[in-house]
Amino acid sequence: MNKEQIINQTVEFVKQTLANAEGGHDWWHIYRVWKTAKHLAENEKVNLFVVELGALLHDIADSKFHNGDESVGPKKAREFLLSVEVHEDVIVHVEQIISNISFKGGKEAQKFKSLELDVIQDADRMDAIGAIGIARTFNYGGHKNREIYNPEIGPNLNMTKEEYKNSTAPTINHFYEKLLLLKDRMNTKAGKALAEQRHQFMEQYLDQFYREWEGQV
Repeated sequence: MNKEQIINQTVEFVKQTLANAEGGHDWWHIYRVWKTAKHLAENEKVNLFVVELGALLHDIADSKFHNGDESVGPKKAREFLLSVEVHEDVIVHVEQIISNISFKGGKEAQKFKSLELDVIQDADRMDAIGAIGIARTFNYGGHKNREIYNPEIGPNLNMTKEEYKNSTAPTINHFYEKLLLLKDRMNTKAGKALAEQRHQFMEQYLDQFYREWEGQV
């Protein structure tokens, strides 16, 4: 099986696996991250095969939907990649990407670095900000039955990793606890440029949100 065939097989595997996923972590999230990662990779000296596989499989089993178990995603990816006879060094790289891509809150240090991870991480973070990021944030908040906003519950910018994972705070707080922090955490030059525009859009949205919340016309 050549690389193109493996990518096509991976696309089908991801579509089937995430057929009933929550709307912010479904196939279309993967599709956008995959496309954005390929775009960002054009300006970086990376292994495009690893970038594509890592992007396609990065959320194959998000720990948020597996009782916080961060081992499920890498394991599921490994099983699939073995089934399509991908080389072991590529499988290990993809496992590391899946294990280290997420924003975990707190002061959690990333334990693995590669240019391929940098590209995919930027693409994933890009999907968490801007218009799509706003839509995904409220979709997930609704999925978890969270308040949209509560002026009496402020954002917590000093959460540990566990507190971040278990937070039940209103959805608006998530903008301050994650989304507005991502612009300054981009890895690639192209990622930083794209994030700037989406960040500004979120700030404009929040300004409008608070005006409407207070009934201003």
